[in-house]
Amino acid sequence: MSEENKKSSYSADSIQALEGMEHVRMRPSMYIGDVGLRGLHHLVYEVIDNSIDEALAGHCDKITVIINEDNSITTEDNGRGIPVDLHKKEGVSALEVVMTKIGAGGKFDKDSYKVSGGLHGVGVSCVNALSEHLTATVYRDGKVYEQEYERGKAMYPVKQIGETDKRGTTVTFRPDPQIFTQTLVYVYDTLASRLRELAFLNKGITVVLVDQREKDDKGEFLGETFHSTEGLSEFIKYLDSNRDPIMKNVIAFEGEKNGVPVEVAMIYNTSYAENLHSYVNNINTHEGGTHLSGFRRGLTHTLKKYADESGMLDKLKFDIAGDDFREGLTAIVSVKVQEPQFEGQTKTKLGNREVSASVSQAVSEMLTNYLEENPDDAKTIVQKVILAAQARHAAQKAREMVQRKTVMSMGGLPGKLSDCSEQDPAKCEVFLVEGDSAGGTAKQGRDRAFQAILPLRGKILNVEKAMQHKVFENEEIKNIFTALGVTIGTEEDSKALNLTKLRYHKVVIMCDADIDGSHIATLILTFFFRYMKELIEGGHIYIATPPLYLVKKGAKKEYAWDDDQRDLIMQKYGDGVKIQRYKGLGEMNASQLWDTTMNPEFRTLRQVEIENMIEADRIFSMLMGDEVPPRREFIEKNAIYANIDA
Repeated sequence: MSEENKKSSYSADSIQALEGMEHVRMRPSMYIGDVGLRGLHHLVYEVIDNSIDEALAGHCDKITVIINEDNSITTEDNGRGIPVDLHKKEGVSALEVVMTKIGAGGKFDKDSYKVSGGLHGVGVSCVNALSEHLTATVYRDGKVYEQEYERGKAMYPVKQIGETDKRGTTVTFRPDPQIFTQTLVYVYDTLASRLRELAFLNKGITVVLVDQREKDDKGEFLGETFHSTEGLSEFIKYLDSNRDPIMKNVIAFEGEKNGVPVEVAMIYNTSYAENLHSYVNNINTHEGGTHLSGFRRGLTHTLKKYADESGMLDKLKFDIAGDDFREGLTAIVSVKVQEPQFEGQTKTKLGNREVSASVSQAVSEMLTNYLEENPDDAKTIVQKVILAAQARHAAQKAREMVQRKTVMSMGGLPGKLSDCSEQDPAKCEVFLVEGDSAGGTAKQGRDRAFQAILPLRGKILNVEKAMQHKVFENEEIKNIFTALGVTIGTEEDSKALNLTKLRYHKVVIMCDADIDGSHIATLILTFFFRYMKELIEGGHIYIATPPLYLVKKGAKKEYAWDDDQRDLIMQKYGDGVKIQRYKGLGEMNASQLWDTTMNPEFRTLRQVEIENMIEADRIFSMLMGDEVPPRREFIEKNAIYANIDA
């Protein structure tokens, strides 16, 4: 058979049956989401989930996660330890089965675990397959057992290596550089925020994080201990630490409804944003699902009934909508479900019908009791709802103004926008530039075929502190809406962003490389996070990185993006070097701006992603809110101090 025929023939030989864990190594993203930074951290969560499940079953109360010097990870728990006796069907130790078989685990047997966070059968075997090396140590029945693996394959049968009086499981793994080609370095803050979240969601458990890569002033390793005694009501206080509450206490409920353990905590604050966070078996379901709709129904129904009976709505000329009850609300709903049915592969939306009624009943009961016992708070909440309804009414009118084309605007595009000639949105990009002068330079330097420029006047509105109708009345924000071609309201959701007519698939924030530039970029990002989150989630938002220095010597010149780069170029060129520091985009001419910041061949664009919704929400409310001390602390922690010769 010739080579040609061989390629085109599709026979039984073409069908591959992959042995062991090969399929995980071939398609890792299918199991852990991606092979970048997020997937790397996901490995840790998979191992921790097993320890948490042990804790939920009441067998473990301390979990330790160590980032070792070589960026390998060690997790320890004091649970029952993974069974090591012989597995009848497989003919090897149960530990080896758990570590090397993808659908293996104790979660499928209803008697061992009531609820568990994993339940998709990927778990630790997947971590093993994607690790260069993994060591599992089990402390059980007074003995210590050990087994090592390379890329998912056992190096030797399970062996006893000693005796002990402790119990539990220790897993140390080193992610495989063949799989994780982008980075192998763990980010402390990312792991810390997930472990903090787990400690809040499972009160009474102690979670310790140790970073052996760095030492503090005392010569001890960096680390934190997370422990919560109150659970969700503590979590709420942590989330809302930068907002002003309008009520005395957190409203919280914990109990079982129709066989479903439900935990709810909520509080109203002076802001105008709605922050609902939901969890199923400790997994953050950021797309919501039946437990969230149950919460919304219970809240709206109970509050509406109370407001009607109080007679405070009599003077209102229009009806109150469900959204009005959720303005300025921060709430967390956590449910434990025996057999969760998620919609989609990503496990971010719950589909179990029965959960909705359980949560709705829990919320109704909790709220009714609270409103009766705290009449002052109840009155404050209803007043907040009325204010929200009035603002919504005004916002609706303002929104209609944003979206209505006037005779003057003709095509409906803002006057300042310099559009590109390309019509296909996938190829087009728009640069949001601060000020007209930088906008003028960008217009001259761009490639007109696919690059549009929208100059913004000074600092845009801080949307964190503004009421919704004020946001839609703001001229700059109107311009952003009309330039991008997005509108509010889809068939499914009246508040969601409609991206069907998005005119540019790349939206690039291009600001000066100074303090003011960073401030403007943060203001624009705050606006996108609060009002156009879908754009960030779709990977449409980027930040440009203009250079800081131009290093010249005679005819030779190079750009530098930081001090280290500048010093290297200076060393390379030797004496007689001239350095130009760019304070802003306006200092560059059009060709320099094109070469360094706008030319797709040479530029660096940073894509904006949301790693952890809760953490992002907290940081935006802290940076852009009214409270000064936490903001100062954040700046001091993250600032790079300059040496200024005074």
